[in-house]
Amino acid sequence: MPGHFEPLPGGGAAVALDDVEISIIRSLTVQLLELIGPGPAEDAPADPLAELFAEGPSEPPADPVLKRLFPDAYSDPEGTAGTKEAEEQQAHSAEFRRYTENDLRAGKRDNALAVIRTLDALTAAAGDSGGVLKLSPQESLQWLRALNDLRLAIGSRLEITDEDDTDLLYRLPDEDPRKPMVMAYLWLGGLQETLVSTLMP
Repeated sequence: MPGHFEPLPGGGAAVALDDVEISIIRSLTVQLLELIGPGPAEDAPADPLAELFAEGPSEPPADPVLKRLFPDAYSDPEGTAGTKEAEEQQAHSAEFRRYTENDLRAGKRDNALAVIRTLDALTAAAGDSGGVLKLSPQESLQWLRALNDLRLAIGSRLEITDEDDTDLLYRLPDEDPRKPMVMAYLWLGGLQETLVSTLMP
């Protein structure tokens, strides 16, 4: 079980994590939460009707990581920049973003918070030495989504765009300043892959 998820009887998954691994995942997840941004103010009056019609941003985010986490729904077809067709695609993307991005952000925030809560519960139960993290089926799905978001965020910072870029990461010299981030990216990928396999029927 060390370093990879295994299925639990009755559903869910388990993985052994030491205190360093817990600290790394928690720290990266907190940074992801800060990047996604806060949710609605807790003291704001709950108005389901107002929330239903609340509009999000229409412009894509400036930060490349957020652009990767919240991409445009419609991309400009090749070679159409500046054309009427491209303008229509941008308008469709803006409208789609306006009505979906708030919910997407809330979902990503919930997944990240689930990761932090389960890690905190493990630390409280097992102490500073780490232990075996046991996730319910629902928590496993939240972890899977959060791991995907973490890898997208790190991959964006490392400017990874395809599989060839990933192959180059394995050959980075140890003195390269990107090496710690690369190691985290590859390790999270291994966790994600084994978690996917535990959830497959």
